[in-house]
Amino acid sequence: MPQCPALLIAAPASGQGKTTITAALARLHVRQGRRVTVFKCGPDFLDPQIHAFASGRPCQNLDLGMCGEHDARWRLAQAAADSDLILIEGVMGLFDGQPSAADIAECFAIPVMALIDAGKMAQTFGAVAHGLANYRPEVPFAGVLANRVGSPRHAGMLKDSLPAGMGWFGALPKSEDSLPERHLGLLQAAEIDDLAARLDKLADALAASASVDLPAAVDFPATEAPTVAPMLAGKTVAIAHDAAYGFVYPANLDTLRQLGAALVFFSPIAGEALPDCDAVWLPGGYPELHAPAIGGNRKLWQQLHTHVDAGKPLLAECGGMMSLFEEVVDKAGIVHSFGGLLPGRSVMQKRLAALGTQFAELPEGRLSGHTFHYSKSESPLSPLVHAQTAEGREGEAIYRRNRLTASYVHFYFPSNPVAVAALLG
Repeated sequence: MPQCPALLIAAPASGQGKTTITAALARLHVRQGRRVTVFKCGPDFLDPQIHAFASGRPCQNLDLGMCGEHDARWRLAQAAADSDLILIEGVMGLFDGQPSAADIAECFAIPVMALIDAGKMAQTFGAVAHGLANYRPEVPFAGVLANRVGSPRHAGMLKDSLPAGMGWFGALPKSEDSLPERHLGLLQAAEIDDLAARLDKLADALAASASVDLPAAVDFPATEAPTVAPMLAGKTVAIAHDAAYGFVYPANLDTLRQLGAALVFFSPIAGEALPDCDAVWLPGGYPELHAPAIGGNRKLWQQLHTHVDAGKPLLAECGGMMSLFEEVVDKAGIVHSFGGLLPGRSVMQKRLAALGTQFAELPEGRLSGHTFHYSKSESPLSPLVHAQTAEGREGEAIYRRNRLTASYVHFYFPSNPVAVAALLG
């Protein structure tokens, strides 16, 4: 049975610094010469990019709703056999959501390190820590780390407020090194020029405050990996990949390779043409932020029109789908011409338009996925189907034209590799 030291980094709420601290912990232990694998609870795309940079290894997602327990179990066991430390960043507050980060900690017996923003509290810190540790006693609890601490005296006050026997992972001072954000969350890792320096500075602060010893080892029972037949053997899938199309689950790329596909990447922003391929995948991202470059890449759009008219597969998700409409209206109200493979337009909104796990019953099979977007799209085209939320409500429209499939849903390919092979084969 594989064993590996592991921690799940959680917090009482969002905005406490989970991503920053998880990445800094990964960086700290990598500097000790350790192999660190980081996971992210939930269907996030941006935090895993930061963690992959910090650890030097791919960061996978753990989500009992979208990914399923077996998927998470075998990925954890695989990581345990190849790592010196597993770190898991939670999502929202520790007990928020269904399923929650606490559910993952309990399911896999992974101790929780609670990160608490102590910038505006003193002895109440101990009360919050006590509540997190005891709200659900079945959730393993390792201790706390204080963030945004004002002084060594403040840190001592926080530590003294803890219940007897509770673990103390140290205190980080207030810092200007928190990671920059935009409307969907953090900036993508490649967009933060000084990311290495920021993480090294944070790792230095952690090293000065806390031990660099490994946490206790956790048992991760060996779990059989799913069998994936090479149904895309001999096929080439072209994937848009740049600052506009960066929302890709690493597990999706693994699934395509397990299916036997050859993967080639191209950048619409850089003006690159469509590579020779059998199928195309336009992932989500921020096409509205790069509208002049993408809209001006007319050769690519002509090639994609030819590709779809020839009956070849094209899968477009969220920002990828936005790119296929005739127009995209950005947050400033400026109208941009885009691909025109679908009739209609996407309009950026000031508020979040949709969020949550969804499931799609396609002719090719059932796929799970997630939606998270700040735009609304209008099209005279009738949807092929609508996805469904976890509660059974009508979800996102899924459009189809020839072999083109487009929606706001980011599909999780391991949820049904056979359906993915049918979509792209």
